[in-house]
Formats: sequence, structure tokens, C-alpha cells
Amino acid sequence: MKFGFAWFYLVMVMIIGGCAAFQPADPIDVTVAGIESLPSEGLELRMSVRLRIQNPNDRPIDYDGLSVRLIVLEKTFATGVSDQRGTIPRFGTEVIPVAVTISPLRVAWNTFGFLTNENRSDKVRYELEGKINRVGFGSVGFRTDGELRLPVPSGAAPELHRTP
Repeated sequence: MKFGFAWFYLVMVMIIGGCAAFQPADPIDVTVAGIESLPSEGLELRMSVRLRIQNPNDRPIDYDGLSVRLIVLEKTFATGVSDQRGTIPRFGTEVIPVAVTISPLRVAWNTFGFLTNENRSDKVRYELEGKINRVGFGSVGFRTDGELRLPVPSGAAPELHRTP
């Protein structure tokens, strides 16, 4: 009986230690490297969001797919998935494109929210959250945020302030 308990304890310690060895020690860093337009489907808008993923750990991350959600004005603006497979090298960087879809209803709702916001400026805060599916070991979540500068209409004249 004592031998069985000791064996069980040893196996559990090895399993827990083994799982911990495969987890990244530091969280990955994800930034938006670029956004490009894709052909639309029906009324939906599609874009390719290029994510720069940095692995600050001494072990590579083998991945098999990822998903993202872009949040603007505290509401989901776009979502996307990618079935790409690859490896983010140890202490390395990988750029992964993800096709995201924006429904016309979300565009209208977010535009209405922006226009009715009293604190609006030429910048809009965004959050990008998602997860990278690791091969055989679950997933790694990430979250990043930033600001998008809104385009200024080309025919708009700058506002002039005069002193009396």
C-alpha cells in the first residue's frame, strides 16, 4: 500500500513538473504590425491584420492556429481566425497574418458610438485579444492595446484660431 502511494506521488510530481516545463516562463508580446484590405464578401468588410509575436523565452512555441478579437469603444469590432501552423523561435519574432471580418452592423454601431461620444478626438483606443493554440499543450492567451489615428478628410481645412 505504501509503495503504491509513493509511486502515485512520484508520477504526479513528474506530470506536474513536465507540464510546467512546457509552459512559457514569460508571456508573449503581441503587436499589430500592419493592416491591409482584403476582398469583401457580401456586405462584410475583411482585413488582414498582421500580428508581430515575440517569444521572450528560451524554448520555441509550436503553434497550430490562432484567433483574435478587436475591441473598439469597448465593443467587439472585428473577429478572425487563422489555421496557420508554425514555430515562433526561442527569443524570436514571427509575423502572422489573420483575416478578420467586420459586419456592417458592427461598423454602424461603432460609428454611432463614436459620433455620440462627447470626448472624441482624432484617435480611437483599441484592444486586441486572442489566443495561440499550442501544439499538444493548450493555448497561450494574449492582450494588447493601442490607439488608431483617424484619417483626416483631404478637403478639410485646418481650424484656425485668431487672437483679438
